Amino acid sequence: MKPSNRISRREAIAATGAGLVAAHSAWAQQSATKPNIIYIMADDMGYADVSCYGRREYQTPNIDSLARDGMKFLQAYANSAVCTATRVALMTGRYQYRLPVGLEEPLATAGSRDIGLPPEHPTIPSLLKKSGYSTSLVGKWHLGWLPKYSPQLSGFDHFWGIRSGGVDYFTHKSGIASTDSLDLWDGDTRVDQAGYLTELLGDRVVKEIQTYSAAKKPFYISACFTAPHWPWEGPGDEAESRRLPVIAAYDSGTMKTYAEMVVSLDKQVGKILAALQKAGVANNTIVIFTSDNGGERFSNTWPFSGRKQELLEGGLRIPLLARWPGKIAKGSTTQQVAMTMDWLPTFVEAAGAKQDPAYPSDGMSLLKTFAGAAPVNRRVYWRYKFNQQRAMRDGDMKYLKVRDNTFLFNVVNDPMERANWKNREPEQFKRMEQAWEEWETTMLPLDPASNSSGNGPVQNPDRPGNTPPTPAGGAQGKQLKGKQ
Repeated sequence: MKPSNRISRREAIAATGAGLVAAHSAWAQQSATKPNIIYIMADDMGYADVSCYGRREYQTPNIDSLARDGMKFLQAYANSAVCTATRVALMTGRYQYRLPVGLEEPLATAGSRDIGLPPEHPTIPSLLKKSGYSTSLVGKWHLGWLPKYSPQLSGFDHFWGIRSGGVDYFTHKSGIASTDSLDLWDGDTRVDQAGYLTELLGDRVVKEIQTYSAAKKPFYISACFTAPHWPWEGPGDEAESRRLPVIAAYDSGTMKTYAEMVVSLDKQVGKILAALQKAGVANNTIVIFTSDNGGERFSNTWPFSGRKQELLEGGLRIPLLARWPGKIAKGSTTQQVAMTMDWLPTFVEAAGAKQDPAYPSDGMSLLKTFAGAAPVNRRVYWRYKFNQQRAMRDGDMKYLKVRDNTFLFNVVNDPMERANWKNREPEQFKRMEQAWEEWETTMLPLDPASNSSGNGPVQNPDRPGNTPPTPAGGAQGKQLKGKQ
């Protein structure tokens, strides 16, 4: 007689109960473990520059995997249309206009002004360190010059990357005649290491993952790549790097070159994800992929108009992908309006750390969004010195001013910002204009001496050409504590 494979009802209930207990125990153990965090930021990447957001000229399978295995944000914004200001907001979790360095658009050449991110200001890495994290910045800093300003003075245990806004991908120099020196650093020491910068940065992130994982200590790694920021050089373009100084190479680049730069970046993201898997920490690591502002010359910003340096949607909308196994549903999307300054409250809450009450964040934690919560309405604001630009988003509506031209757009129904509703909805326009004015009084005033591409020093512009934005549709001063 053959043995029976059937089990009794009592045995089934017992087995099910044991499974639930084991699952709950595993979940509780994962929740009690501080998650590792890897924040990957591209430089000057447009909203649709990766294939999961619509790019068709090339494929980005590794970046796309974060959308497949995590959450894709459909209404994510940069805090600024240029890099330094956004990085101030990232580090501090606050509107950049609260600090003098945040008024730099972008920070100019070393030595031109004594300005940078104050070491005493709380930052993501400094707050996470208090909660037991190891912290590293790999890549671009652009928040002040030695000796007063440095990643390691602002909470990072380790730094490996560049201090300026952009360097040649092969020589690792700026190309500026007065300061044409090597800008690749291991801590406070210059390093002369041959190689394509995107690949060098990817290799360094992998090394940091291996080191921290072996130490069995939670870690935060900010991987701030320079790609696809100019000079537009692919991995095989070393000869192009010798043709002209970086700052003069405004005639460089092609769509093919740009594709090679983004594909190279995608490969580094793949290496990072593989390193997490190999180290056995992938399931307890939050991985974020995004950009510091909208795209540049070769970017795809569809369905938006505008580019970097413009407060049109194309200058502010960015790709944003988040993966956290077991906490973020695979293949999920959200319409939540998110901003760069949201990462400090998000990461601090995820780590079980605390914010400094003297410097409250202007951002919101995205943990509920990660869990699938419905979008909440919020007001967000921008200001940009070049061409006297200002903008505000409230629900579906956006207030925009460029010089003396004012607009009201529904950016959900009209993402290209073509139909000006200012006269159709005059009360709404007036309310938003007034709200922007009231918000602006809580920020530092514009600093006439600050750098703004097109208005200030042009020895080191963050955008070649300094062309003004086309209107859509046809302080230095005391640092502000708190929201005031």
